[in-house]
Amino acid sequence: MSAPPSKPTVSEREARQVAEAAREQDWRKPSFAKELFLGRFRLDLVHPHPMPPAEDAQRGEEFLAKLRDFCETKVDGALIEREARIPDEVINGLKELGALGMKIDTKYGGLGLTQVYYNKALALAGSASPAIGVLLSAHQSIGVPQPLKLFGTQEQKDTFLPRCARTDISAFLLTEPDVGSDPARLATSAVPDGDDYVLDGVKLWTTNGVVADLLVVMARVPKSEGHKGGITAFVVETNSPGITVENRNAFMGLRGIENGVTRFHQVRVPAANRIGPEGTGLKIALTTLNTGRLSLPASCVAAGKWCLKIAREWSAAREQWGKPIAHHEAVGSKISFIAATTFALEAVLDLSSQMADEDRNDIRIEGALAKLFASEMGWLIADELVQIRGGRGFETAASLAARGERAVPAEQVLRDLRINRIFEGSTEIMHLLIAREAVDAHLSVAGDLIDPEKSLSDKAKAGAQAGAFYAKWLPKLVAGQGQLPYSYSEFKHEVDLSPHLRYVERTARKLARSTFYAMSRWQGRMETKQGFLGRIVDIGAELFAMSAVCVRAELLRTTEDHGRQAYQLADAFCRQSRIRVEELFGRLWTNTDDVDRKVVKGVMSGTYEWLEDGIVDPSGEGPWIADATPGPSEHENVHRPIR
Repeated sequence: MSAPPSKPTVSEREARQVAEAAREQDWRKPSFAKELFLGRFRLDLVHPHPMPPAEDAQRGEEFLAKLRDFCETKVDGALIEREARIPDEVINGLKELGALGMKIDTKYGGLGLTQVYYNKALALAGSASPAIGVLLSAHQSIGVPQPLKLFGTQEQKDTFLPRCARTDISAFLLTEPDVGSDPARLATSAVPDGDDYVLDGVKLWTTNGVVADLLVVMARVPKSEGHKGGITAFVVETNSPGITVENRNAFMGLRGIENGVTRFHQVRVPAANRIGPEGTGLKIALTTLNTGRLSLPASCVAAGKWCLKIAREWSAAREQWGKPIAHHEAVGSKISFIAATTFALEAVLDLSSQMADEDRNDIRIEGALAKLFASEMGWLIADELVQIRGGRGFETAASLAARGERAVPAEQVLRDLRINRIFEGSTEIMHLLIAREAVDAHLSVAGDLIDPEKSLSDKAKAGAQAGAFYAKWLPKLVAGQGQLPYSYSEFKHEVDLSPHLRYVERTARKLARSTFYAMSRWQGRMETKQGFLGRIVDIGAELFAMSAVCVRAELLRTTEDHGRQAYQLADAFCRQSRIRVEELFGRLWTNTDDVDRKVVKGVMSGTYEWLEDGIVDPSGEGPWIADATPGPSEHENVHRPIR
């Protein structure tokens, strides 16, 4: 058995190549969001709104009723926040309820819920305690069940899924102390040794890792005779010799989550526990996240609904200058934003989830947009609630209760939601990921033109392909249904949503033209224009959300008693969204990106160090990044399996 390799040293180009190789290269199914970025408004892909089969809905509703009763009678969210731990009896109760197996097929002992009802369950549980929502999500959105469902062998499914459905908690381990969104530098190794692999390394921020029974571990297999090598996924038993949970991490929010640091020292893992071939670990992780990311919007929907409830009740009870504060425009505009945006969050989540269930669309962009949009807007909703509550918004629920007022945990929700802008791809990484997928059609025909390593013959061939593609594509961006006054008339009722859909169609073409112009202008430097790409993606997210709210409003008009009110909320959201879109378009070409780069150079060179004078730094001593050198652990094992 050879020694574990040292930490890889990779160039920027090599890192990009690793990430590119992990992408799903083909688009075998249509994608509403991909078409949107190409300037094609394919409303037919999302309207009429897809619906779950009746039997799936019935099974989902029956479980939601049981889960609601459990959350109302067995879960004390204030206790979990105060003690920073979910009681074992609550977790065991969730196991008995079948909550660990919501997404696992019934033939393995799971509940077999659809993505739609799984998300509704996460939202419900997360409203009782966000830590419970995270526990359930990390276990089955990105933990062992989902990768095995997509890539596992039948033997692996038979072995592990029944355990995950009822008794065993799982976790997903990718991040390392010095490796985040750049997996090319992954250092944890898995060295082949007979019928086993031997794992060495350290994993950071292992959500559920402190209490997990099973782990999905990403490790680098060295290339050798008979071994392709590369980043590979494994199912690992947490009680294996050589595994140490060295620390239970604490955070500004989500205080009840079991997140830790896990060290592997000479841990033997059977080759039968490898998920997929060697070198496919990142592809497995990214594919898992296509739907796994939808758990975060579920928590944001729950928070939005709660914020709306508190804003409504508080703003009716609190009076200023002779009338309830809701009737003052400064506060009323915030309530309108909370209501309209919560409607949009649910519309985006349900539409994306139902498309995932039907599996007729490729939702890799939709899922990413849902995560990006929900995490950013959910944070703004919570911030607005704190502002509406004033000093009481800044005060803890325990303090409010101690002096005789209702224990409203507004500041806790703000703290808990903050991580969503970082979890499972930070906002900045999501911008780059979505932008790469959005321009895939362009790179597939013209990528060689801007690749400095391609030969002249390759560039000539790419030029011919690009010419043929753009000769057909560009003329279609000039005019469309958005310019016809009676388009989308089926959305015109007492409240008229058709102008908003016409706006989406026109703006999608404008977005595509802007992207093409930027590619023509910057060519190979396009990937460095992260500010521009971020704004392009944010515009696409708003257009997707506007489409979703209109389609949802029409669904509710035809199926529910509150269809008129849904149309009102959709109209309000679209009007608010259009203002944001126009601002983003203005900032595409009028911004401070160039001057910002100059200031950054000055900051990093010490030019402005004088600006830091006059303070005391309360930070403690120690390295910025903890040492993760492979070797035996020197810490007490704080792993705490729950039985």
